[in-house]
Amino acid sequence: MVREISHFIGGKQVPGASDRFADVFDPNTGQVQARVPLADKAETEAVIANAVEGQREWAAFNPQKRARVLMKFLQLVQDEMEPLARLLSSEHGKTIPDAKGDIQRGLEVIEFAVGAPHLLKGEYTESAGTGIDVYSMRQPLGVVAGITPFNFPAMIPLWKAGPALAAGNAFILKPSERDPSVPLRLAELFLEAGLPPGVFNVVNGDKEVVDVLLTDDRVKAIGFVGSTPIAQYIYETAAAHGKRAQCFGGAKNHAIVMPDADLDDVADALVGAAYGSAGERCMALSVAVPVGEETANALVAKLKERVGALKIGRSDDEGVDFGPLVSQAAADRVDEYIQIGIDEGAEAVVDGRGFTLEGNEDGFFAGATLFDKLTPEMRVYKEEIFGPVLLVARAADYEEALRLPSEHEYGNGVAIFTRDGDTARDFTNRVNVGMVGVNVPIPVPIAYHTFGGWKRSGFGDLKQHGPDSFRFYTKTKTVTQRWPSGTKEQADHFVIPTMN
Repeated sequence: MVREISHFIGGKQVPGASDRFADVFDPNTGQVQARVPLADKAETEAVIANAVEGQREWAAFNPQKRARVLMKFLQLVQDEMEPLARLLSSEHGKTIPDAKGDIQRGLEVIEFAVGAPHLLKGEYTESAGTGIDVYSMRQPLGVVAGITPFNFPAMIPLWKAGPALAAGNAFILKPSERDPSVPLRLAELFLEAGLPPGVFNVVNGDKEVVDVLLTDDRVKAIGFVGSTPIAQYIYETAAAHGKRAQCFGGAKNHAIVMPDADLDDVADALVGAAYGSAGERCMALSVAVPVGEETANALVAKLKERVGALKIGRSDDEGVDFGPLVSQAAADRVDEYIQIGIDEGAEAVVDGRGFTLEGNEDGFFAGATLFDKLTPEMRVYKEEIFGPVLLVARAADYEEALRLPSEHEYGNGVAIFTRDGDTARDFTNRVNVGMVGVNVPIPVPIAYHTFGGWKRSGFGDLKQHGPDSFRFYTKTKTVTQRWPSGTKEQADHFVIPTMN
């Protein structure tokens, strides 16, 4: 039976009223399991009005009281981890352990946001002038929105919502219509944790919803994660309407492999980083760059053995390395890129096309593919594939290896594998990429550091989680104050402090 999914507005489930719907599939079987409503302009404007009302009450909570709500939410999600992970897996296709990781990484940002009483403290200067003190305070923006992708339906909404809520804002989430059920359940758990109705709203939809959020004056800031063309569109449109925006797009993350690296450890790390979650993550290492022919030949041999041994299965099967992709279109896209790579002259060491899972022949599965001898001119090197495909682009020396990620249009993440501290230090200083791993295959910073790429991987100055997130979701007010001392003579000699 096909489930009917609702919006979450004003603290309750609200059926769609637009008569437009999208199908939600079970990626394991290819069958429709639910229908999600796509809101229209009027519905979206009603959500915004609801958030405006809810934010007034929430902003009046002191930061410590807001933090207690987040602490209660943390416990509620932990108590429900298993069913949440299975729900996420059933709509996205990632394995149960991957789904739990998705949720846990989101909770780590909620844990960071619990520090709001400290993070929202301003600055104070006593006696900036005679009898004059100056101080600053951080205040919420009001209503803010997050537009989040299918590949992390728990983590990225929580990355956006945690700091936004802790700072006293109301938050409107527009999740992916491909896997909306977990975001809706998280909204219910926020309410159960003590968040006032209307402070966290979930509106399902497509571009019609997005454009209302971008243009309505009541929405003060937009956070987005998705493809680069849409990230640029959202950033430019939001900026044109006077909004703050942090928009994160595509990636082509490289792994530099120096001759002194332990190639067995590197091969294991690359396989996990490239094929985990079927490669549907912006921090996947999709390009290995071995330095020198000897290193390259040895690494490709080890990768071929490991890729061939990967176990692909249903997302709810135990012991599988990855499950299906999120949609048939995503699986078809991977096959198209493999053919493009072959046509361009890349060597398909392992060709994952044609994979089917017995008993689930209509599922959205793609086999693991390994390409060797990629060059920077090839489309498969330039463009993000977002699937279980690892490319090997050989470099003659360290300087060539450094240039490849530095000159690529994307600048999300990069890693280097080496035993040499001088090489690692030089690489981290010179590489033109926003997040760097040293012997770390997926260089995602922990929650109290900031996350974000450079170049066409990120638009906007302030990044996700860490201190930047509280700067993004607040505005600074600075107060210069003087209390008259009581005598007219002293009052007559009041002088505004200057830099002289």
